[in-house]
Amino acid sequence: MFVRQKKNPSGVISVQVIDKSSGKYRVKKTIGSAADQEEINCLVKEAELYIRQQRGQLDLNFILGDDDVYYNSVYNNIQQIQLLGPEMVLGKIFDEIGFNKIEDEFFRHLVLARLIYPVSKLKTIDYLQKYKGLTLSVSELYRYLDKLHEHQIKEVQKISYQHTLKILGGHLTIVFYDVTTLYFEAADEDDLRQTGFSKDGKHQQPQIVLGLLVSQQGYPLDYEIFEGNKFEGHTMLPVIEGFAKKYQTEQLIVVADAGLMSHKNIDQLTQKGYAYIIGARIKNETTDVQKQILVLQLHDLESAVIQKNASQRIIISYSEARAKKDEQNRQKGIERLRNLLEKGKLTKAYINNKGYNKYLKLKTDIKVEIDEQKYEDDKKWNGLKGYLTNTTLAKEVIIGHYSQLWQIEKTFRITKTDLSIRPIYHYKKKRIESHICIAFAACKVYKELERQLKEKKSHLSAEKTIDILKTIYGIIIQLPQSGKYKLMLLDKTEEQKSILRLFS
Repeated sequence: MFVRQKKNPSGVISVQVIDKSSGKYRVKKTIGSAADQEEINCLVKEAELYIRQQRGQLDLNFILGDDDVYYNSVYNNIQQIQLLGPEMVLGKIFDEIGFNKIEDEFFRHLVLARLIYPVSKLKTIDYLQKYKGLTLSVSELYRYLDKLHEHQIKEVQKISYQHTLKILGGHLTIVFYDVTTLYFEAADEDDLRQTGFSKDGKHQQPQIVLGLLVSQQGYPLDYEIFEGNKFEGHTMLPVIEGFAKKYQTEQLIVVADAGLMSHKNIDQLTQKGYAYIIGARIKNETTDVQKQILVLQLHDLESAVIQKNASQRIIISYSEARAKKDEQNRQKGIERLRNLLEKGKLTKAYINNKGYNKYLKLKTDIKVEIDEQKYEDDKKWNGLKGYLTNTTLAKEVIIGHYSQLWQIEKTFRITKTDLSIRPIYHYKKKRIESHICIAFAACKVYKELERQLKEKKSHLSAEKTIDILKTIYGIIIQLPQSGKYKLMLLDKTEEQKSILRLFS
């Protein structure tokens, strides 16, 4: 075989591999065509490499006589198998965000491992050894977590913020805040890890409270860790104040759920000059405001504005879908109470305003019954939703902003479920904070993967994409003729190839 450069009528040069083994000249393979000399030279080199590979294969086939010998020869030339898919896509996104400015490779490996194989740090060491060929000890890993806490956490947060600001066009005017709880497997408490109200239902296990600030579209901006028994309503202002001071932000609009807001919180936000949009507790409003709400007679998807005072407005919206859901929930709640009443399990200790217990009343000093009139009267609130604000934004804009709160709930779900941030096995405060930082960075990569998939108009979810990436391996083989090592990518399915093409 030899390389031929054939000039075409159009003037471009076709580089071909010619075979004469049968006595006649035959085009074995056309490598490509080019007009530029540098490109032609590259094609020639590719053709020469192809010939060397073919000759090596011919020599091998000549020497080997049966399939078993051939199989053993190929097997013995495989030097290493590596998982390559995650690095090829998630590693690229990691770099595009700017996380590669953190020079320690440990950080890269731990963040990508959290996306691919979210397990304990000890199991992560095993994963890195098996699938990445990296050998490290537990002490090395813990030393790095200490280093991350001392020198790199602030830089990680800054890089994430700058990238989010860039994809938002350089302007950040609205932030969303919420909290969650993260529990520990260890039973011992300390100053940070305390038992408290658990959103995971782990009330007997020590936990921490995590306050998270995200932007529009759910990109994580900042976070803060609090003691496990901290009231979630007291966490918001420290996080927002710290974020604004850290990045010298313009005046922000804060969006939060009603559960996080108290009169004190609202007063503090106002005093600090923040605009806000929060869920309004319309049933707890003054009698005058309640009357104004109930006489509105709104139809499906209609909304109205009520001026609460000189600085605050309440936006009221109505939805038939919400009304049906509210009624279903009320019926379930009352049925549960009736069942408990029939079984004699309701006592006066149940008479409170928690949930549907508000429909209970005392008939005698000891006998409890359902207040059917109160249940019927409550029906008039079905389908109504309120939003309290001190902004001058249009009511449609306010409703639109508040509706994006589901993005932060989704971010929490990704962090807790897809990235398995809980349970936490560390007990030292600085390593707990390092663990949260790694999960924060992994969440940022995940959200950027989501954004790029949408931008590229892919039908795949981020979760499905990661599942496919976990199937893309590579093998390092030793070439039989030259003795050199070569990496062979095993992307055999169209699904694998399409993802690699999408991010190439």
